[in-house]
This record gives sequence, C-alpha cells and structure tokens, in this order.
Amino acid sequence: MAKDKKRNDQISKEKKKGLGRGLWSVWAVIVVLFATAAVTTRTGSKIALFANNQTSCHCSSSSQDSVKYTGMVEDCCCDYETVDSVNGEVLHPLLQQLVTTPFFRYFKAKLWCDCPFWPDDDDLMCQEGKPEATVDRTLDKRAFRGWIETDNPWTNDDETDNREMTYVNLLLNPERYTGYTGPSARRIWDAVYTENCPKYSSGEICQEKKVLYKLISGLHSSISIHIAADYLLDESTNLWGKNPELMYDRVLRYQDRVRNLYFTFLFVLRAVTKATDYLEQAEYDTGNHEDDLKTVSLMKQLLYNPKLQAACPLPFDEAKLWQGQSGPELKQQIQKQFRNISALMDCVGCEKCRLWGKLQVLGLGTALKILFSVEGQNHAAQSQLQLQRNEVIALVNLLNRLSESVKIVHEMGPSIEKIMEKNISDPSALEFSKWRRMWKSVLALW
Repeated sequence: MAKDKKRNDQISKEKKKGLGRGLWSVWAVIVVLFATAAVTTRTGSKIALFANNQTSCHCSSSSQDSVKYTGMVEDCCCDYETVDSVNGEVLHPLLQQLVTTPFFRYFKAKLWCDCPFWPDDDDLMCQEGKPEATVDRTLDKRAFRGWIETDNPWTNDDETDNREMTYVNLLLNPERYTGYTGPSARRIWDAVYTENCPKYSSGEICQEKKVLYKLISGLHSSISIHIAADYLLDESTNLWGKNPELMYDRVLRYQDRVRNLYFTFLFVLRAVTKATDYLEQAEYDTGNHEDDLKTVSLMKQLLYNPKLQAACPLPFDEAKLWQGQSGPELKQQIQKQFRNISALMDCVGCEKCRLWGKLQVLGLGTALKILFSVEGQNHAAQSQLQLQRNEVIALVNLLNRLSESVKIVHEMGPSIEKIMEKNISDPSALEFSKWRRMWKSVLALW
C-alpha cells in the first residue's frame, strides 16, 4: 500500500510538471503571437519598391462601370469572365510549367546599380536593402547554348554586351517582398510615372499615351500583388505568407488598377499570339534534350490552344493605333519614353527588385516591339521579326507573372475586399479577427 501511494504521488508530481511545461509553452506561444501581431502591424504600412502608390494619370479611362470586372476589358477584345476562365483552365497551368524549363528559368541582366539620372545620390539610390533582396547566382552553365544577340530599340540596356551581364536562375530568386523601402523606392515609381503622365491634358485625345500608362499601371499592380502574396510577416521567425491588407491597400481597392492589370495581361498575350510563327520555330536548345522537347511541346500548346483561339482570338487590336499623320512621330516619342523608363531600372537599389524590374520591363518592351515594330499578320511580315533569347525568356516570364496576378485577383480578390471593407466600416472587427486567430493557434497546442 505504501509503495502504491508513493508511486501515485510520483505520477501526480510528473503530471504537474508536464502541465507546468505545457503552460509555459502556451505562454511562450502567446508572447510570439503578440510579437508577430506587432511586427505585422508595423510592417503592414511598409512597402517594397514595386508596391508604392500609383500616380494618377490625367488621361483617365472613358468609363467606370458600377459593377466590378464584368463585360469587355476596356480597349481590348475579350471580357473579364472569358479571361478568368481561359487563364485558369489553359494559360496559367501551361505557363507555370514553361517557366520551370531550363530555357525559361535562366535570365541574363546587368545587376549592379548604375543610375544615370541622379549621379549625386548614389548613397541614396544604391542601397542594397536586406539579405532577402540579394540575388542567388547559382546556375547551370549547360543552359546557355544558342543565345542570339540582337538589341531591342524599346529598352535601354545593350542586350548584345555580355560583359555587363549576369546569368540568374529565376526559380532561385522568386519575385517577393524584399524589404526595400524609403525615398529611393518612392523616387523610382515617381520618375516612372513622370515619364508618361504629365505629357498631356485631361481633355486631349491620347489613346496611344493612355495605352502606355495602362501598361505601366498594370505591371505595377502585378508586382504589388506578388509582393503581398509572398510577404515577410515576421522577420524574427522568418515567417512568410500572404498580406491581404497590403494587397487591398495597394491594388484591390482601386478598380482602375485591377482593370489595368487585365489590360496589360491581354496586351502581352496578344504579342505572344502575334509572334506565333517566330516562337514556334525558335530554338529552345539548352543541351538538355528531354527538357528542350518538353519546352517545344508546351510552347505549341500555348500558341495553338483551341480553347484560347475560340474564346479570345484577338486579345488586343494594335492596328487601331498610330493612325494619322502624327502616328510615326508619336510612336518615336513613346518609344523614347519607354526607353527612359527601362533605364530607371538601373537606379533600383535592391538587387532582386532590379532583376525582376529589368526582366518585366524587357518583357513589356518585347511585347511593344512585336506589336508596333512589325506591320501585318502574314508570314512575310512575321519573317521580319527577330528576337533574342533573353527577350523570349522575359516575354514568357512576364506573361506568367501577369497570369498569376490575374488568377490571384480572381480567386482571392472578392473575399479580401469583403473582409477589408467590413473592417474599414468596423475597425474593431479587424482586432477581433486577429485575437481569434491567436487563440485558435494557442488552443491547437492543447
């Protein structure tokens, strides 16, 4: 009996110790959760380079529907419902596979900060930001066979000068939050929009200039969405996740930014479909035979997909632009503006931001080159088109980035908007939601 009593007392002590350790664990979790909430609150107002507020352009859209994102995408030949359907069923799955192939996952870029616009502010402009902003240069040199070098008149970098270029594996350097904030980041986007918006008044008919503004705005929206979708929520624990508040604050609450995202997606898609003959015959040789065959197969599926051709045969009609006597002069003017915008990427003080900025601006410049440097759709006209490997890589990766942004907006946008609009009308709901998430995490440990 005495031995049993002693054993029971020992078990009771062990249970109390275990309970004590459990309580200490719970309290530790609560402390971490409070810290996370505090950090999230502090960082929620921060914004990386490619998520600053977009400057309003005087050449506004001609109509603002009261119903969100239904009917035809403005200045395009497809409606929102069709875009969402075809993107979800066809484009996004294909593009996600394409960008992982050896041909499309490597990109070359001039990565160092060499700003031509503010030479006296190198200390401000060329700060490299945080460790997560550094580019991983690990690569497989077998992937660089068959590069054909031709320069792009729409962009600033000399694509034929390999001495200044660094090869990068994009899969090791995803587009995400980098911690690059402050005056340097704000100055970049201010200058980007300054190159476009102030050149005309609100009463002027400026279709071509409006197109350029919408392209830049759509690209800006896409970049902001990717930063919010892969955000460093807690630096102390390296906790990454989605930041719906940021996504709403920078993009979703502004209907014109979402519309411009869809417009840019269709514009780039049109460039890809117009270059079908060239892209089908292009060399996708990286020295990895099986992977290269897969790349060719995926490209043909993208270029000749029957669902895409039936649903949206002409995403954007470029033939209606550059009409009249001033057309050629206007084209040269906008080309110069876009070159200046591309040159601003050398002023980006965050290496990974600079990488993705250069890639996507080159992709957009390649789309402009395809649509506005080649006249006509016939085979003879397409034979005039010459693209270098880096341009094809940038074009497809940009289309993938835009496709993913459209998918995120379609799938997550309505629920985020509903929650955020409710929180705006009732601020206490946001705090209650945070507390509820905390306690759910705590209770899950019991």
